[in-house]
Amino acid sequence: MHLIFLALLALMTATAVGLGTTWMTATRGTELGTLTIGSWTARPRSGTNEIDPYARALIARSGELPIGTGDGIAFTATTDDAKKPLDGRCDVVVRGVTPAARFWTLTLYDTKGRLVGNTLQRYGFTSQEIVRGSDGAFEIHVASRARAGNWLPTGALDRYVLMLRLYDTPVGVATRTQRDAPMPAIATVGCP
Repeated sequence: MHLIFLALLALMTATAVGLGTTWMTATRGTELGTLTIGSWTARPRSGTNEIDPYARALIARSGELPIGTGDGIAFTATTDDAKKPLDGRCDVVVRGVTPAARFWTLTLYDTKGRLVGNTLQRYGFTSQEIVRGSDGAFEIHVASRARAGNWLPTGALDRYVLMLRLYDTPVGVATRTQRDAPMPAIATVGCP
């Protein structure tokens, strides 16, 4: 009887651990095959046949359509460069240049992957409409209140995600450093 009890306890423990780790990897993903430059993270193999099973499960769960390798790459950021979570009540500045790309978009999402609603219906910027400095660099203010220049309204939500999609770019699986792909800096400049 004692042996049966121990076997059932071991089986229940193994089932709980297995289901728990499966849930965590399907909701949060893993670091397998990721490319991280500063605050930006991408999964260059997401749009290929070489995608890992954890990333495949994450995509199936979210319903996201990944960008194919030949088309481009998508980077996300959930923190600033100081690793502080992006807070919609704070003023955040995204500044710098992007890696070489024919076209890019920077879009603001909530943590569930939905566009952040606002009265201006401004959800992001593209490389064709962004106002740049004389050196080619740009500065985007992500804040709840209006700012001069390039401004993305957050609606003062607690947390958000920035997604930078680069189309027709050499950035991909072989990219490893900021020198290979100069990514814009993200800084929190003020919080009420």
